[in-house]
Amino acid sequence: MSAPLSKELREKHGVRSIPIRKDDEVRIIRGSNKNSEGKITSVYRLKYVVHIERVSREKSNGQAVPIGIHPSKVVITKLKLDKDRENILERIAKGREEKTKNKEKA
Repeated sequence: MSAPLSKELREKHGVRSIPIRKDDEVRIIRGSNKNSEGKITSVYRLKYVVHIERVSREKSNGQAVPIGIHPSKVVITKLKLDKDRENILERIAKGREEKTKNKEKA
């Protein structure tokens, strides 16, 4: 389940999208909650949705329930980086560089 990166992160890392995960900060770009920002509280892989803090609706009994948002409808504004995530970014960027070198040779 991948989500696109913001323009700033795209320039910085040289990567267009990355698998989304808990504790990434995102901004919603489509739907009724457009321009809402928050941290991802859970990634629901079975339903293919993510839950974002402060994006919820109230049930009839007054209980707040998180709204599921499709990962393609959000933009990652801040990554939670650890060693594994940095390795993924390096690997993708290296593959992109090799691809452009091969196109220039041909």
